[in-house]
Amino acid sequence: MGFTPEDILDFSVSFNPFTPPPQVRKILNTIAIDRYPDSEATELRQYLSEKLGVAPANIQAGNGSIELIRLIAWAYFRHGDAVLILEPTFGEYEVACQIVGAEVIKQWGKAEEDFAPRIEETVSLIKQRHPAGVFICNPNNPTGQYLSRQEVEAILDSCEDSLLTLDEAFIAFVNEGWSSIDLIHRGNVIIVRSMTKDYALAGLRLGYAIANQEVIDSLRKVCPPWNVNVVAQKAGVAALEGTDYLEQCKQKVRQAKQFLIGELHRIGFTLVPSKANFFLVRVGNGERFRTALLRHGILVRDCASFGLPEYVRIAPRTMPECQKLVTIIRALKRDGELDE
Repeated sequence: MGFTPEDILDFSVSFNPFTPPPQVRKILNTIAIDRYPDSEATELRQYLSEKLGVAPANIQAGNGSIELIRLIAWAYFRHGDAVLILEPTFGEYEVACQIVGAEVIKQWGKAEEDFAPRIEETVSLIKQRHPAGVFICNPNNPTGQYLSRQEVEAILDSCEDSLLTLDEAFIAFVNEGWSSIDLIHRGNVIIVRSMTKDYALAGLRLGYAIANQEVIDSLRKVCPPWNVNVVAQKAGVAALEGTDYLEQCKQKVRQAKQFLIGELHRIGFTLVPSKANFFLVRVGNGERFRTALLRHGILVRDCASFGLPEYVRIAPRTMPECQKLVTIIRALKRDGELDE
């Protein structure tokens, strides 16, 4: 279409739309890139340990959360193992299972229930199939559904023979969230989080897993050396040293999200309630909607890859950018370019 990447307003990616913390930029000229990084990411894990209240031995750093998801599959699943995934959700869980030859069991949410998982059905499936693993994205991508502690514990209570992976990549943007960290003491829970999304570090790739030491040791056995580069490690430490950056960004994202929700409702769209920093919009034909906006230099996520071709996912950006998005959608709607 003749656009460069810099020309596009990208509402399709669900992470912090603001620039990284200023302290991250300051350290970029101080890093020795001619040396191998610390393969243990010791300093980063120490900072995370102090922030999270767990021992460094309970933390594994990763080259983004996707690497951690694949490490879990390599360490714990074998060919023919059953793994339960609550759909619609992040596609990398299934990809990781396919890589090791595990059998994927899918439990689908219903559109009329806003794709909320049916917990009793989940528990019943686990008791019937005894999967080697269960993946739960909380809050879920792309639906924004957020399970309560009681719901997660009900699932965990049925996971006697299963490893529960709780993917909290978007937890930083949930209002009134609950802490899952103490669940790692159950022994069969691993929590995956992303610093990429929290601190606007998408180009560096940085995430971490929290679990008891036995689980972390199992991940380290299959983790490649030097998996987190030195720039990402130092940037992660610099970001964690900051105090109010993330909270300020959360407030701005929350304001922009509420603006978009209100305006899209007024235009006449149906939205799926979301606890995350993104939401689903039912548009009839997601591919057509995406293409119409892209002609104007705006990108939203067509959700066909999630099995939801009638929806797009939108993640708020700055307020001026959100206002531009609404203006263009109104014009396209008025001119009939968004009609099915």
